[in-house]
Amino acid sequence: MTGDPLDTLFIAPDMAAVFAPSTRLQAMLDVEAALARAEAACGVIPKAAVKPIVAACEASRFDGAALGRAGKLAGNLAIPMVAALTARVAETTPKAAAWVHWGATSQDIIDTGTMLQLRVALALFEADMARLDRALAQLARKHRRSVMPGRTWLQQAVPVSFGLKAAGWLSALRRDRQRLAEIKPRLLVLQFGGAAGTLASLGDKGAKVAARLARELNLGLPANPWHAQRDRIVELGAWAALLTGNMGKMARDIALLMQTEVGEAFEPAAPGKGGSSAMPQKRNPVASAATLAAATRVPGLVASLFAAMPQEHERGLGGWQAEWAVLPELLGLASGALAAMIETAEGLSLDTARMKRNLQLTQGLVMAEAVSLALGAQLGKAAAHKLIAGASRKAIAESKPLRDVLAAMPEVSRRLDKPTLDRLFDPARYLGATDHFIAAVLRDKPKGR
Repeated sequence: MTGDPLDTLFIAPDMAAVFAPSTRLQAMLDVEAALARAEAACGVIPKAAVKPIVAACEASRFDGAALGRAGKLAGNLAIPMVAALTARVAETTPKAAAWVHWGATSQDIIDTGTMLQLRVALALFEADMARLDRALAQLARKHRRSVMPGRTWLQQAVPVSFGLKAAGWLSALRRDRQRLAEIKPRLLVLQFGGAAGTLASLGDKGAKVAARLARELNLGLPANPWHAQRDRIVELGAWAALLTGNMGKMARDIALLMQTEVGEAFEPAAPGKGGSSAMPQKRNPVASAATLAAATRVPGLVASLFAAMPQEHERGLGGWQAEWAVLPELLGLASGALAAMIETAEGLSLDTARMKRNLQLTQGLVMAEAVSLALGAQLGKAAAHKLIAGASRKAIAESKPLRDVLAAMPEVSRRLDKPTLDRLFDPARYLGATDHFIAAVLRDKPKGR
């Protein structure tokens, strides 16, 4: 989230805004304002101090560059921010300035401010995932019988339908939606523990203030402060990596389907999109490329979060600080991958005629399993497999359709007549439980949404 033009290639603009420096600062100031309200309500600070403190909590009144310079010396941004906030309050109400940041520590403000940012970020993810869900469900329904080659190890295997492929993408996305719904209550909680997680600075009112502060900010109230227990942050990072990986799977499939030699699916076209600086004919899978780049970068970022987990005693040294840049980048990349796949799914162009033609490239070899199973019921599985394997080698060597080779073999023609062979070599008749699987995915909507 550096403002680098390259960020626009990989990070959704609305997610970049969530983690912009001014947004981060305002979130921290929102925590300070809520803290003043909560402490006044609990009788910890004078009620008269609240209004001037809250009025000063406007990010636009602060010099972000100066805070950054001071933060480098202080070790975090909260320390110079609190000093600047205190000075702002003192300008109008000197007595109120004494109550700024009362009983809190810098990590309370930074972590809780992060929770406020994450709440907005997760709402964006939820809306975008719902949008992609709709697009993929439409593709699954519309193309449940659009027959195409299924591919294993990058080789044609047996027929599938494009609807089933889309249903696979959709099923993974819905698991991501479900995971997020499960994570949110654990994640979006208050961080408020004072210097070492005891709130001793607030005497016997620490727990009461914490509860009131959580209500002020509409965050969950954890059982205890979590300064050095970072599993909530890491769990979110792991979720973002799963989402990005699932988007990468979809992008990889689409990029492969766009290959000239395949030509079965295409990202939506637009002026200036997917071109080449050297080759005017090119239509490159640029959305897939951006998504795959994100999926390549994200695992290393998640590894950083995991590496930062073993933090020292009550508040950590270095591990916590490592999260500050890693988490926004990680969520930014996940958002960009999701946005790219939304655009792709909503405008995806399919060549179903090309899918059918590609099924004929092997001259019937793609239906070898169907014939082998039909013969296996009479000859036994092993014998039938051996017979069809030999016939397949002969078809390849002589460049003949497998059906013709089999029809000329007495051991086959005695058992499989012409109408039976015709049926066995019809790809549309060999989709198995495809309709059932697609219907099951479409029914299996995320719970709690």
